Amino acid sequence: MDRLGKILKKIRNNYEDIYPGGTPCIRGIRTGNTLYISGITAFGSKAEGGSLTNQLEVILDRIIKIVEFEGGKAADIVAMTTYIVDSKMSEYEPSKGKQLKIWNQYFKGEWPTNAYIGVSCLAASTVDLEITTTVVFD
Repeated sequence: MDRLGKILKKIRNNYEDIYPGGTPCIRGIRTGNTLYISGITAFGSKAEGGSLTNQLEVILDRIIKIVEFEGGKAADIVAMTTYIVDSKMSEYEPSKGKQLKIWNQYFKGEWPTNAYIGVSCLAASTVDLEITTTVVFD
C-alpha cells in the first residue's frame, strides 16, 4: 500500500531487449516507485567466462539499461547484493583499480548499499559474479 492506503499494482517486465530472465523467474518487478531487479550476470555476453572486471562491466551496463528503461538513473539504485563465486573472491576488489573505475563510471560517487557474498557456485559455471538490485525512483 502507498501512504494513502491505496494498494500498489505489481508490474512484471522481462526486459527482452536488454537481458531477459528465464523461466520460472522474471527480470524485474516494479511497484509504485520501487523496482526489484533479479540477479544479473554476464551470461550470453562476450564477458561470459572472462575476468571479473569484464563481467562486472557487462552486469552494471545491463542493470543501468533496465533502470533507464524505467525512467531512472544510476543514482536511483539504493541497494545491491553482489554474489561472487568463492574461488574468485580474492580477485574481486571493487574499491581499487579497474573495478573501481567501472563503479565510478556508472555511479560517479552516488553509491548504493552493497553486500558482497561468497557462494560456491552460480546458475551457470561460466559466470562468477551476479548482482541483484533495488531501485527507488524520485
